[in-house]
Amino acid sequence: MKMIRKKYTNKSCRLLLALMGLGGVSASAQQQDLNLKIHLSGVYKTKISLLTLNNLAAKPVIEKADVKNGETVTLKISRELLPAEFVLRFDYQEKEGSNPYPGEKQIILNKQDVELWAKPKALNHSDSTYFQKEETENRLFASFTEQQAKQKVQLGLLQNFLMNYDQPQSAFFIQGAKEYENRRQVYNQWILDQVRQHKNTFVSSTFIFQYASPVEWKGTEKDRLNSVIAHYFDDMDFKDAAMIRTAGLKDWMNNYVNMYGTMATTIPLRDSLFTLAGRRAIEKAKKGDPLVYGWMVDYFYAGYESFNMTSGIKMLEPYLNDPACLTKKRRAIEQRLKGIESLVAGSIAPDFNWKLASGKSIRFHEFKTEAKYKLVLFWSAECQHCKELMEKLYPWYLQASRSEMMEVFAISLDETETEIPAWEQEKLKLPAFKHKRAEQGIRSPEAADYFVLSTPTMVLVDSKSNKIVSLPESVEQLQAGMK
Repeated sequence: MKMIRKKYTNKSCRLLLALMGLGGVSASAQQQDLNLKIHLSGVYKTKISLLTLNNLAAKPVIEKADVKNGETVTLKISRELLPAEFVLRFDYQEKEGSNPYPGEKQIILNKQDVELWAKPKALNHSDSTYFQKEETENRLFASFTEQQAKQKVQLGLLQNFLMNYDQPQSAFFIQGAKEYENRRQVYNQWILDQVRQHKNTFVSSTFIFQYASPVEWKGTEKDRLNSVIAHYFDDMDFKDAAMIRTAGLKDWMNNYVNMYGTMATTIPLRDSLFTLAGRRAIEKAKKGDPLVYGWMVDYFYAGYESFNMTSGIKMLEPYLNDPACLTKKRRAIEQRLKGIESLVAGSIAPDFNWKLASGKSIRFHEFKTEAKYKLVLFWSAECQHCKELMEKLYPWYLQASRSEMMEVFAISLDETETEIPAWEQEKLKLPAFKHKRAEQGIRSPEAADYFVLSTPTMVLVDSKSNKIVSLPESVEQLQAGMK
């Protein structure tokens, strides 16, 4: 997907974010860089990339190409990036001449130099890929994860029983609820003990995400869910800025948002519930560290963008005016808010240059057609959501009645050396559309004028007046807008 923000994969609420600066370092700071030594085995060769989670996307910090089997490479990581969780990516060739295949492993880096013996084909098998014996953070995380799973087994069994038992008024159920609460308190105390015991480690800041919220077992299933939501943030310390450098915070927030999602039976209700979820979470984070406060705003902005949820985006506006909110997406949110106000049905569609087959350039507004509508379609050849849209849109458009009613102006936002050839190939499959590529991609004047922050984006325009008719998100909505 071509984006400044990302759409959820499979319509789930999965997001990735760590607010990390990537500025330069002085010579003295470079002398104190952390060393990550990697011993490679089991493949012919690989490219190794260390990625930090930044602005909702994995961003490479260091890359080493052509590391061969049996070789050792040392990556030097600036202390300015630490402590944090990273993704260590291997694009490896199993044999000479074979196609590269990706493999990833999440690692935690803090104060200690780290040594890793890695087999890219078995990155998550401890007998094949492992750290030096004295390594602290990653070994502690693995140990905690194993113990935590064992600690929670009985709690999980009780929860499943209570959720599915059909006689909540019975003495048996009431006794089960009491036992659950007793075990929940014991389990949570174990979590807190682990946090205190390992307070000098970075990874201990992730332990609290495994905390079990109280459940009010009386009432309906919805009542129980609402009780979990009401107490979800009770024991969270949002003053701990270290949490934004972990993957655990994102997973923990996804779980929170998904609880609201289970109650959504219609699109309007979904939008209302997700907006409420965002407001409640941001108000809690607002009382904590400014970086956590800003992270929370960015998290919900990304989610609202994915669903084109204007009510949620508008809800974020007051927080932009708060100097304590250290959001990294202020400019994007402000641009989106401006787009919500100006790019509406009835307003004049932004104009842009279009090159005809003859080589002559004209303005979009001046394009003459017998069709009643013009569709402006921003897309990217390698964007999965774009592919899904094209699979429906193009066959639908080829029907005579549709192609006679509408001209399609497909504007590609592809710009890299790999994206452009892909676009050249894909557009050959769509000869009925008119095509152009915006030279600066997502940063192009066309994308800016239409407030495009992700692909695909469609704008249906009246051919005679050049006024916007609708902003469809699907073929069904597009068809509904064509009268």
